[in-house]
Amino acid sequence: MRFLRVAIRLPLLGIATATFYTSWRIARALTTGSPEIRRRWRRRMTRGWAITVAHILGVSVTTHGLPPTPPFFLVANHLSYLDIICFSTLLDCVFIAKSEVAEWPILGSLARSVDTIFIDRTHYHDIPRAISLIERAMGQGNGIILFPEGTSTKGDQVLPFRPGLLEPAARLDLPVSLAAISYRTPPRQKPAFLSVCWWGEMAFLPHFLQMLQLSSCEASIHFGAQAIRNEDRKVLGRQLWTAVSKEFVPLITAQEEQEVLLRNPEYFPARY
Repeated sequence: MRFLRVAIRLPLLGIATATFYTSWRIARALTTGSPEIRRRWRRRMTRGWAITVAHILGVSVTTHGLPPTPPFFLVANHLSYLDIICFSTLLDCVFIAKSEVAEWPILGSLARSVDTIFIDRTHYHDIPRAISLIERAMGQGNGIILFPEGTSTKGDQVLPFRPGLLEPAARLDLPVSLAAISYRTPPRQKPAFLSVCWWGEMAFLPHFLQMLQLSSCEASIHFGAQAIRNEDRKVLGRQLWTAVSKEFVPLITAQEEQEVLLRNPEYFPARY
């Protein structure tokens, strides 16, 4: 059954992605003279693609609290590439991503086509360019989503937020909304910290094929009640980390991880 799911889902994902991507390219070409209509089409295509992909993967998204209304600047913890799909099913948004993503095969092209804001984390001089793009995107009524941990994790904790990534929000004195995302898989299937979370030295393709084998998955997103603002990026980072950590529901503890892996030694290869 697991391999049948992969055999069915892979072509469906390819067809859905190609269909929405082609439709968006055509709409973008036809709306060059009308930026507002073009933005509406981008939002519609992105959200439609995310909802379709989530349905194919068997992912249900539940929310707690009220999502922010665009334009907004939102930060969240980061567990998987699936985070982007889950947030996109709910929100009209543009993501901030590390510059390396732009060069990834296929995914890089998709990210560039939907106006993802890429930031070079290794060069501080890239901040003014990122600020300009964020201001423009929010001025156009878009939401902005940032994962300030700087990497995805296995869901045992929220890593400290990198203050450099929050410099644009601090300089612009933006109220920053927050959310915490977590996942759960059905009983007797590989736990979410191994099958959904993408962390450590996990290679993308084996992990993705493994995730396709799940019968279903539940994503839970907790939105914070109050936005936070501070002109000091370090203070802002600590405040946001504390708030997100309070909302976060851990997927696994260190003790539970050891118990799972001892009971299921076949899971060990999935870690590397």
